[in-house]
Amino acid sequence: MLTFFRNFFKSKIGLAITLAFLGLIAFAFASMDVSSTGTFGGVAGGDSVAVVGDEKIGTAELQQAANDALREARQEDPEITMNELLANGGLERILDDLIDRYAITAWGEENGFRAGNNLVNYEIRNIPAARGATGEFDQNAYAQFLQSAQLTDAGLRQQLRTSLYFRQTILPAIYGAKLPESLAENYAQTFKERRSGAIATIPASLYAPSGDPSDEVLTAFYNDNSERFVRPERRTLRYATFGSEALGDRIQPSEEDIAAYFNANAEEFAARESRSFTQLIVSTRQGAEAIAARVNAGATFAQAAADANFRTTSIEGATRETIREQASGSDAVASAYFAAAQGSLTEPARSPLGWHLARVDRVTQTPARTLEDAREEIVATLRERNRQRGIAELAVTIEDRLSDGASLTAIAEELDLELQTTAPLTATGQVYGTLQRAPDVLAPVLNFAFQINEGDTEIGALPGGENFLLYEVARITPSAAAPLAEIREEAIAAWRSTRGDELAEAAADRILARVQEGRTLAEAVAAEEAAIRAPEDVEYSREQLARLQGRNVPAPVALMFGMAQGTTKKLEGTRDQGWYVVALDSITLDELEENDPIIDQAKAQVAQAWSGEYAEQMLRAMRAAIGVERNQTAIDAVRRQLLGETN
Repeated sequence: MLTFFRNFFKSKIGLAITLAFLGLIAFAFASMDVSSTGTFGGVAGGDSVAVVGDEKIGTAELQQAANDALREARQEDPEITMNELLANGGLERILDDLIDRYAITAWGEENGFRAGNNLVNYEIRNIPAARGATGEFDQNAYAQFLQSAQLTDAGLRQQLRTSLYFRQTILPAIYGAKLPESLAENYAQTFKERRSGAIATIPASLYAPSGDPSDEVLTAFYNDNSERFVRPERRTLRYATFGSEALGDRIQPSEEDIAAYFNANAEEFAARESRSFTQLIVSTRQGAEAIAARVNAGATFAQAAADANFRTTSIEGATRETIREQASGSDAVASAYFAAAQGSLTEPARSPLGWHLARVDRVTQTPARTLEDAREEIVATLRERNRQRGIAELAVTIEDRLSDGASLTAIAEELDLELQTTAPLTATGQVYGTLQRAPDVLAPVLNFAFQINEGDTEIGALPGGENFLLYEVARITPSAAAPLAEIREEAIAAWRSTRGDELAEAAADRILARVQEGRTLAEAVAAEEAAIRAPEDVEYSREQLARLQGRNVPAPVALMFGMAQGTTKKLEGTRDQGWYVVALDSITLDELEENDPIIDQAKAQVAQAWSGEYAEQMLRAMRAAIGVERNQTAIDAVRRQLLGETN
């Protein structure tokens, strides 16, 4: 399938780097199937699973892609295992996605398209999470974004580069696909199709045996169905948190530091005068002087301004520098504002904005502060500065030491940190075998903790950036089938369910046989010894199913819309729940009104499908032009490693 596009635009970099339109296209691609037909020929060695043009896709990259796919799948189904993910060609689809990424990039470069560093940098600067408080790109915010998204700078740049090539090559080919009016009406007419029939439900529970199987039968069942008893991978983590307390007395400023800060910021502690004003700005000197004359003659400042069609504004607690900045750098305005006495008008003064006139409402004198007066404030400022700098430097030092091979235990002892050990955890964040969750402090790093190797130690910033987490994977228990002795009762329950499902299928076959002999579905069901409910009469139109958009459509109803009129079929339920027998009695076609809104819906739906078809064809052409070779031996080796199988 074209899951690359769907997964890419749901990936860690998210909406920050994608176009809203692509989400619509990605939805259309969900039903498409794209696979490479290239045969393996000239890949040397076993470290590459495929070669796309001149680029090799390594076994490690395929493993990582499979682990990423499993992590994403667990967001919808927390219990899914690697075995289930790779079943029915899952690994091949993941490899197809990788090949598509490489093919788009290689074809784009070969045909003169560009996704250089400047374009990639532009995309990075537009990532909202990479911006600081000012709204501009901030290196620290970018670093935190990479860490929280579990990305490297190189990995993000590669994803962005692929996105840029996609926009330049695939998107123009699929954008704006339209369906002709005549086809749209014919397609819309199919939505008016209405089908009626009956559905019989045959629960497996009605036929499930109540006794226990023999040891031989249970062992054979377990061996044949071992994948049903696969335990998820479990990891035990050791961890410790630390913040500024790990710095000890290092954040305390010295007397020399306090004095140096006081001297370097002498203006901040010097005597200051601040003033509050009521002001207005007029375009001419004559206008300002006329208003001043009216005030001096007894009018209020606000009244004189209003009579001249001006509105006054207030300025509170401004310094000389503040006035200068507000007046676009005019020293004349600042001097005039601070030369007048409290309660009087200032002399008209000019700035690039016009002529300024103000009344001095209040003058506040702040006396100079000595070093002792300001000591507490300076100490607090320097402590915070030392804390931020110290904790960042400590984190970098620890990271360097980890790279040099230092152990978690050694670092914890040096910093006097308390190490804690979790119970075995699953990738979903649950304590294995219980309903308990992993400690909240591990939530930001849990996904990454399931990607690193046993014994690896990592450091990560916790939300807020004031505290850090040191952690290591102390033990990995691979995903594998649980021993029968440990899950005997679970295996017995599964055997009963499976046996009941087999007997329910046999009942469905008997019912089908009776219907084929000429009985009605209701009569065929009533002939069973088990107390099966009478069939349910149902009637649906395709329009009703379309409104559900694939959600909550009962499987038997979906089957009914794939049957011929007058036929009866059986359908297996999910997870050994039983079987259905579906009889389709009639198919009718309702009238399609002129300008029915469903015509426009038909246009949109088919346009999506056509867009997917265009993309599929273009991708096939890209792969053919670039050349794709696969190493099936290496692919099989990766599959065995992911499933924990021995060679």
